[in-house]
Amino acid sequence: MNDVVRIGSRSAPGPDLQELVARVARGDQQAFSGVYDAVAGPVLGVVRGVLRDHAQSEEVTQEVLVEVWRTAPRYRPDLGTAMNWVLTLAHRRAVDRVRSVEASAAREHKAALLSRTPEFDEVSEQVETHLEREQVRRCLRALTEVQRQSVTLAYYRGLTYRQVAELLTLPLGTVKTRLRDGLIRLRDCLGVNA
Repeated sequence: MNDVVRIGSRSAPGPDLQELVARVARGDQQAFSGVYDAVAGPVLGVVRGVLRDHAQSEEVTQEVLVEVWRTAPRYRPDLGTAMNWVLTLAHRRAVDRVRSVEASAAREHKAALLSRTPEFDEVSEQVETHLEREQVRRCLRALTEVQRQSVTLAYYRGLTYRQVAELLTLPLGTVKTRLRDGLIRLRDCLGVNA
């Protein structure tokens, strides 16, 4: 009857977490199993407190435990306990996940806004384009024959001033003058402000 029953204690005390992490740093897989058993629950609790989503919490917990395995050599006992080190990794990873999810949502929202094209009335746009063409044609008819030919060859057929001069058998200076005068008259006729 005098047997002492201890609740919550191990029957045979094993190595402490700090020692297990040191062994994991040397690649001891069996020590990692002990670390996993000791920290998986607390890590899940910290991660779940940040993320609130069970599935993502489990995923991030696994990422943290893999990170513990990979970065165990970086653990420095003089800076804190092994549990605090692991829980700090967990908290940072969980916060990173929240930021990543928020950034992804912001990118998707921005992409959705950019993908929306403003609606327009296709018929009215065609009418406007037609009216603008007619106005340009009317103004071109108001030019002298040489001005109209020069403007048409240079701006509608894409010829250089020299090519226009050769085609019209006129001096280059004359073609430049006629083009300048024709463009000024077109500008005035179309009501464009310089």
